[in-house]
Amino acid sequence: MSCGTRTYRPLAQAISAAVSVEAILRFERKRDKPNDDEVFALQSALERGGAAFIPDNGGGIGVRLKFSKSVAKGIDILENEGGIVAPDRVP
Repeated sequence: MSCGTRTYRPLAQAISAAVSVEAILRFERKRDKPNDDEVFALQSALERGGAAFIPDNGGGIGVRLKFSKSVAKGIDILENEGGIVAPDRVP
């Protein structure tokens, strides 16, 4: 799905999660805040698309893509080429 010149893959996922395009655009433009049901639907759609929501664990909250075992192994190989390796796998 395209809106203007930007392509919105998460937007398409959110639409399938029953959140209106207008609600998302209002939120992105900081004109409105999504209600609890919209937040839940958006988070669920993004998680189905591979996003992992990280709770506040002292290091801050965030979102990242989940890595498959093969992708995580490739990252390990690249990281081992010149430094200390930190765990990258999302449970």
